[in-house]
Order: sequence, then C-alpha cells, then structure tokens
Amino acid sequence: MKWRRTRHLDPEIAPDEIFLDASNVSAFDRARFEGRLEKPLSPRVFAYLTGVLTVLFLALVVRAWNLEISHGAEFAAESAHNILKTKTLFASRGIITDVNGVVLAENVESGDGSVKRNYPLPDLGQIIGYVSYPKKDARGVYYDTAETGVAGLEAEYDGLLAGRNGQLLTETDAVGTVRSEGTIVKAVDGGTLRLSIDATMEELLARAIKDTATAQGFIAGAGVIVDVTNGAVRAIASYPSYDPNVMASGGPASTIDAYNTSPGRPFLDHAVQGVYAPGSIVKPLVASGALTDGIITPSTVIDDKGFLSLPDPYHPGKSFIYKGWKALGPVDVEKAIAWSSDVFFYSVGGGFGDQKGLGIDRLAYWYHQFGLGTPTGIDLPGEASGLIPTPAWKKEVFNEPWYLGDTYFTAIGQYSVQVTPVQMACATAAVANGGKLFTPTLLADKAPSYTNVPVSPAALAIVRDGMRQGVTGALAGAIDLPYLSVAAKTGTAQTGVNNQYDNSWVEGFFPYDHPQYAFAVVLERGPPGSGEQAVNVMRELFDSLHAQNSPYVGGTATSTNSLAL
Repeated sequence: MKWRRTRHLDPEIAPDEIFLDASNVSAFDRARFEGRLEKPLSPRVFAYLTGVLTVLFLALVVRAWNLEISHGAEFAAESAHNILKTKTLFASRGIITDVNGVVLAENVESGDGSVKRNYPLPDLGQIIGYVSYPKKDARGVYYDTAETGVAGLEAEYDGLLAGRNGQLLTETDAVGTVRSEGTIVKAVDGGTLRLSIDATMEELLARAIKDTATAQGFIAGAGVIVDVTNGAVRAIASYPSYDPNVMASGGPASTIDAYNTSPGRPFLDHAVQGVYAPGSIVKPLVASGALTDGIITPSTVIDDKGFLSLPDPYHPGKSFIYKGWKALGPVDVEKAIAWSSDVFFYSVGGGFGDQKGLGIDRLAYWYHQFGLGTPTGIDLPGEASGLIPTPAWKKEVFNEPWYLGDTYFTAIGQYSVQVTPVQMACATAAVANGGKLFTPTLLADKAPSYTNVPVSPAALAIVRDGMRQGVTGALAGAIDLPYLSVAAKTGTAQTGVNNQYDNSWVEGFFPYDHPQYAFAVVLERGPPGSGEQAVNVMRELFDSLHAQNSPYVGGTATSTNSLAL
C-alpha cells in the first residue's frame, strides 16, 4: 500500500515559511507596518458583511417605499404645514413728559394683553395729539404693524417716539407645536420726548380759558406762554379740545360725532392753526416801528376826539368818518397804548393833517419784522401763516385799489389782518426782551434760535412803559396784582357777517421789571360787548399760581403737582 502524505491546511503561518533576515529587522519602518505579519480575511467575514449591507439596503428600500409610495400624499400634506413664520416684535413707543418729568403720554397694558397709549391729561388733546394703532385683518393677521402719530406732538416727533419693530422667526409643525424660535431683528424702543411746557401751568391756563369762555359765551379760545429769554413754550392751550384717548381707540362714536359738529371745532389747534383779527394788540408793534422810524417821538401828542374825518374827494361836501372807541383827548404814545387810542394809531399808521404816517408799505414791514404773516416755526404740525394785507394782495384778491382807510384799519389790527396766538406771544416776547424774535419750541433744552428785530431799544422801553400803564391805570386793570407786576395790552376785534361777535385778546409779559414770560390769549366769537374778557383768563391763571405759591409769580414752591381738569 502506497502511503500518500496528506497535507493539512494550517491556519498558522509556519516559521519556516518566513524568510526574514534578522539583521534587517531594525531597518523596518514600524509606523508604516513594515516587517509586520499580515493575516488575510476569511470568506466568512466577507459573507457576514455582505449580509449586513443587504439588510440595510432592503431597509432603505422599504422606508423609501413607505415614504414615497404608501404614505407619500399624506406626508406631503403634513410637510406643507411645517412652516416658518415671521412674527413682529412691537417696539415700545416712547413716553412724553413735561419739563419736570410729569407724564403726558404713556403705554399701558389693556385687558386683552395688548399695549395701548394713555393720555393722563386729556384736555391737552390738540397739543399732545394721538396715535393710530397697528391693524389686523379678519384672520387676525397684521397688515399694518406701525403705531403712528396722527396729530400734535405725537405726529411731529413720530420718528423719535416710534422706535423700530423687530422680527421673531418661528418654526411650527403640522400640529401647531413650535419646533424652534429665534429673534432675527431686535426691536428698538422709542425715545422719551421731554417737553419745555410745565404741566401745572398748562392745566391752569387751559382751565382758565375754559372757565371764562363758557361763562361769557365764547365758542373757543387759546393761549400761549413763552419764555422771553429762549423761546421755550411753558404753556399752550386750545379750547375746546378732544380726548386723545377717545381718538386713539376710535370710540365712542357718539363722542367723535359730537367733536365733528361742535361750533368750537375741537380738532383745530386754535393756538397754532387758528387765525384771528388781532385788533388793538398790534398797537405796541406799530408804536415800536413808528418811534424807530422817527414818525413820532415820545413827546408826540395827538388829540383823540373819538374820530377822524376825511373829505371824500369823489363827493364834495361829504366826508369819511373813522371812529375810535372813545374820545380820549390829547394822548402821547404811552397813553395811546394804555388806553388803546384808535385815532392816535390811525394817524400814525396812515397820516392825518400835519402828522405823517408810516404808510402801508412800512406798516407791513414792521408787522413782518415782528413775525406776523409768516409761520413762527413752532414744532407743531399745520401751523397757519396769518395775513398782512397789502395793495398787491388786495389787487390780486379783489381787483380793487388800496385806499387810505385800508391803511387806517390795518394800523389798528382790523381790515384783513389775521394772526395766530403763538405769533402774538412771540412778538410780545420780542418787545419784552429788547428785540429778539425767538423761534418757539416745545422741546426742553433745545438751543435757542432767534432773529433780531431792527427796532430801537429806546422805542421798546417806551412801549413797555405804555403796556405797564395799561395794567396800572387803564384797560388791563384786572391784572394789576399786589404780588406780581404785569405789563399788558388788551384788544377787541369784531367778527361775523354783521360784526355781531367779539373776539377778545390780551397780550403781555411778566414780571415787568425783569421780563421772563410773555403771553397771548384769545377768546373767539363772544357776544357784543365781551371784548375785554380775555384779561380775566390771565387773572384766573395768576391767582391760581399764587395760591400754589408758584415761582412763576414770585412764590417759593419747589415742586408742582399735576392737577385734574
């Protein structure tokens, strides 16, 4: 039997199959696996890996079938509801305060969680204004995200107060669950608007105007008080007013309807947008110009007989009669201001007999120099310009020539002269401070801006004396006070189709010796004979301030409290 040597497969590597030169071992790079013994992978490993890969591939096929074929439409519908939404982050609107920090407009949270604007002093409606809130459609989606100032200071300084809204990005799944959320644009809150006005004086002035107007039958009124040293407005009131809380919320509708039908026009800011014939309150300005131009001197005396009579050149034997309000006898410029002599200012304005007049061109010049006929530049919207009539204006509007009588009436603030209360307050401040016509401002700490009126300082001193005499012994005696020295000039202007109504004015400054504040007040369309009532507004205001020991009238109080109107 022939034996065959059977060769068995041995997984081990026999040492004799390795041909290594021991002397070369040290030359191998072990980091690159040189000189290492290698073992081949067995077929079993390959079979195992193949099975695992096959199972994974089949799982992917099944999952893809499930997503794309079996439930593709359902999952597609669900994925359509997994969306990114951008939500507005509303900026907080800036508050408005008075010069002492009293809040005049603020933000409060309402019952439904939304933030609304609140105006604690609603009678200051035309000055502070109101806002329009962001708006939603029927689905509750905002189509207007801005809280915008609509009127007054809210509109004038909307850029400062509004701030800038932000955005929040939200990812929501099909069942409404928020999956992720993050701010992509931060909201920037609005800035604080600090005003130059004093809330206490503001409220007391508004109350005094309202009290006098309602008691004496006037339909409206307005008043302005400015600092004569820098043009800062300390109080500005308009009556009747609207409640800005009502306007911002849009109701009640009955209240808004009442505003629209009120003869006093609550939506009109009478202090800035209302224009009125000034009557005799322009006489200090005319006197200042006439003294500066040398038309009159402090010693010029004109005999006020109660009227002027001029021959009618077109009808021999007939005359034009220009009546004054009263025969005052011989008057110089100071007495003419104190007692409001129409005859004196007819003569100074247009000339009469031996007395040369300014003439309409120079008269218009001085009115414009004191700021009449042009906007003052106050930081409130819709300011009116007023009107100073001239021959060119009359020719354009009426296609008629200018007559001497037109000059006479223009010189006493009648005919077609129209001014605003804020214009008269600034003009009076220029008389008080020596000729600086400031641009009025409602901002605290704003740098003053002014132009110089080219008027003689000596002329202004004489005019101030005449205004002081008007308080101590003439028509403005109601504000001849033991605790405060005031200089003032009253005025009455007839209005209406048949001049059946009176507009009542008063302007002035205080204290007389060292002027700090100037004022102008008008009451609109009162009954005949009520033309001197505006001075009572200032009397009530001064008495109210005195009762509070206010520093405005020489008191020593160091703090003020907000009052409810």
